[in-house]
Amino acid sequence: MPYSLLSVALGLLGLLSAYAVYLKVKSSPEGDGRVKEIGDEIHLGAMVFMSAEYKRLAIFCLICIAALYFSLGWQTAASFLLGALCSGIAGFIGMYAATKANVRTAVAARDKGAAEALNIAFFGGSVMGLTVAAMGLFGIGILFYYFAGNVETIHAIEGFAMGASSVALFSRVGGGIFTKSADVGADLVGKVEAGIPEDDPRNPAVIADNVGDNVGDVAGMGSDIFESYCGSMIACIALAASMTSATITNLGGSQYMLQFMPLALASLGLICSLLGILTVKIFSSQSPETALRYGTIGSAVIFVIASYFLINFMGVSSGVWIAVLVGSVGGIVVGLVTEYYTGGSPVRKIAKDGETGPATVMISGLATGMQSVAIPVLTIVVIIFISNIYAGLYGVGIAAVGMLSTVGITMAIDAYGPVADNAGGIAEMSEMGKETREITDSLDEVGNTTAAIGKGFAISAAALAALALISAYIEKISSKDESFVLAINDPLVLCGMFLGGIFPFLVSSMTMTAVGDAAFDMIKEVRRQFKEIPGLLEGKAKPDTARCVDIATRAALRKMIGPGTLAVLSPVIIGFLLGPKALGGMLGGALICCVMMALMMSNAGGAWDNAKKFVEKGNFGGKGSDVHKAAVVGDTVGDPLKDTSGPSMNILINVMAIVSLVIAPLLI
Repeated sequence: MPYSLLSVALGLLGLLSAYAVYLKVKSSPEGDGRVKEIGDEIHLGAMVFMSAEYKRLAIFCLICIAALYFSLGWQTAASFLLGALCSGIAGFIGMYAATKANVRTAVAARDKGAAEALNIAFFGGSVMGLTVAAMGLFGIGILFYYFAGNVETIHAIEGFAMGASSVALFSRVGGGIFTKSADVGADLVGKVEAGIPEDDPRNPAVIADNVGDNVGDVAGMGSDIFESYCGSMIACIALAASMTSATITNLGGSQYMLQFMPLALASLGLICSLLGILTVKIFSSQSPETALRYGTIGSAVIFVIASYFLINFMGVSSGVWIAVLVGSVGGIVVGLVTEYYTGGSPVRKIAKDGETGPATVMISGLATGMQSVAIPVLTIVVIIFISNIYAGLYGVGIAAVGMLSTVGITMAIDAYGPVADNAGGIAEMSEMGKETREITDSLDEVGNTTAAIGKGFAISAAALAALALISAYIEKISSKDESFVLAINDPLVLCGMFLGGIFPFLVSSMTMTAVGDAAFDMIKEVRRQFKEIPGLLEGKAKPDTARCVDIATRAALRKMIGPGTLAVLSPVIIGFLLGPKALGGMLGGALICCVMMALMMSNAGGAWDNAKKFVEKGNFGGKGSDVHKAAVVGDTVGDPLKDTSGPSMNILINVMAIVSLVIAPLLI
């Protein structure tokens, strides 16, 4: 089976490319004195958190591995282990590179200008993007080589997705709680109460806030995209493995080729991502928006064209290519719609509504978030409808693969945002000057937009990946029980749907409460330091930043256990207690509610954030005005929505779907 080894080889090429990009970042000057000291504090804080998080994750993973070994065999347990390792390694490498790139971006902005600063920030994010794509190809390629061709062992690959999803859920939730507890504490006490600027070195929570950007928006987002990326490929493999001979004939090619198709497309996507990264480098002398957009859209266009020839070469129906096309185009549409709602006229309206106080800012932001759900969901509906017409349920999975195949550059641009944000904070704290801060602010502004687009992209990709996994679950149950049907008039299915709708609300409540409780402790600590450390507010003393990092770390590690355990155990309990029909209904109900809530929360939070920044540019009274204070309140509420609760919805539904798929043989 030489084809799968090609995917493994390209995965290794991706890792080598990521290492080469990292060396390029590392060769750039990191500054000295206070600049280097701040960069080292952020890097150390991120490493300490990741180390503590992974220790707790290891315990959870060992329990899962033991359960899988005794219930489904060593193949599934080994696949789970490999999936968890690949996800954890990708997150760690990406965050390590990002915390090395941030200080170098600030120094480049000061010494060499905007173009070089953009290059370093983008290359810092590219390490994350390339590592995510490469580790996925490498891990699934190895398992496919060993398990493909055997109808019994091929399903063991599903354990890989379960391992990746488990790590992703804890990383996303834990990182989200960390970053938002620090952010909310820094903003409410620093900006609103003390009246000091953002990223002011006097604020003891600022370092924790910058650490949080990395553990939440780099490592957390990386693991989020990784599990959707791998989940969509594995769902396609599972669907192809369950196909009848008639379906195989309709789609063309052989069953093996249809199983290998997602790996082939992802391999092609990695090459296109590398071309996109080079495109950004070529156009970096122009505006950041232009360079990043050329890279993203250019790589997607090249991928769609090249995939047509690849699919023809593999002897598969052109209907599969249409599924790839609608998935890729749909991802761009969702991204552009998200960009409008988090950076267009709705943002300016929210800012203007601040003239009448925080209440109208809240109302306007919620309305924007609710309205923003419509077009992305309609886009997902169109993707499902068209891909199903041309390639059946397999086409839905392939559409998700098409959307995620250029994940190398998509994730690179998303991870670029936190690097640029950190660079701005370092420039402010080390007093690099107004010109440097203007460059980092311009990069950060683009980064906010790319981060919002990345969240919209991640939600739509997660929805398609989850639907493909649910379809694979239904096919697996149906292959053993021909009478299995999920009918809405079946009481068990209907009960399951309502039960599924509960979990997104419960997990959102748990994560929001976690951020609120942790922020409360952070606020008390910042107030204490302002009061008890002589000369701190006058800039004559140094804050105890390590204490704030410790508060955020302990809160995140303590509070991430509940949502993670709920997501993993709920399918097991419902499946064994009420049966496979109720579990299928639960997955359907959870999918609908998760997608709607994720879009609403992420877009409302992004709009509130950018409305605050719009005011800070001098509009409606600028910084320190009553409008600014109202906008800060909106941003403070929006922060945990867009960076903790909203993103956790993507992983919640994928975790529930993949756990259901893995335990399906035990329910029959």
